[in-house]
Amino acid sequence: MPDLTLVPGEQARWFVFDGPRLLLDDQEALPTGASLPFPAQDVTPLGALDGQQFFAASVTAGPPPGFSAHALRACFGRLPDTEMGLAGYAAQVIDFVRTHRFCGRCAAPLSDSGHERSRTCPACGLTVYPRVAPVAMVLIRRGEGHSTELLLARGPHFAPGVYSALAGFVEPSETLEAAAHREVQEEVGVQLTNLRYVTSQPWPFPHSLMLGFEAEYAGGTITPQPGEIEDARWFPVTALPGVPPPFSVARTLIDRAVGAALGGVASSAP
Repeated sequence: MPDLTLVPGEQARWFVFDGPRLLLDDQEALPTGASLPFPAQDVTPLGALDGQQFFAASVTAGPPPGFSAHALRACFGRLPDTEMGLAGYAAQVIDFVRTHRFCGRCAAPLSDSGHERSRTCPACGLTVYPRVAPVAMVLIRRGEGHSTELLLARGPHFAPGVYSALAGFVEPSETLEAAAHREVQEEVGVQLTNLRYVTSQPWPFPHSLMLGFEAEYAGGTITPQPGEIEDARWFPVTALPGVPPPFSVARTLIDRAVGAALGGVASSAP
């Protein structure tokens, strides 16, 4: 648990958000210092990593002079990997503070609990925590070796030409495995077998946790779900369409499957 009483020192680094967009200075770096050079709110300690303090905050009047606001996804490659990971954490913490100012039970103002990452209602005692929405993502394959095919789909809001693995949110009282089977059935109408967990990834857009699985095709005809799936088809591993960027769990699953098919890489979960 991070030290929520942390006081910023001269070398503290700040993740400051204008809505969902991250502020960077003219050198595309984070603000640094014991305080910010512009008015901010929701100042929240994130903790210390290797002796470096990190804080989050937000602004409401747009980027101040000398700073520009960037979509968080666009910061991949601009910030070091460690800072990029912390930026996702900071974005979710600030979103939590911004969307939980008042109690959902009695409407009284909430306050930080102080001893953990939560907010408490002083009137009725309700305690709320940052939301984490688990998503089951499944890459389905059929065939062996160079003849392997991957079932990839695209939604209506995907970038042109990009296809990805199937994914959907886990429902209340549902296991990850059940969610994987259900989402595949709903989105493309096929059945899978030999479902295996591979890896996970925090995905702060805005507060998901991606759980990556691989599976094998068990039957059924591809039938895209109207409104959810624009197109879905089998692609040979030697002729894939546009796929998600390398930092995504979908790309990890795809690269892993291609490696297993073409390079003899073991396909069991690490």
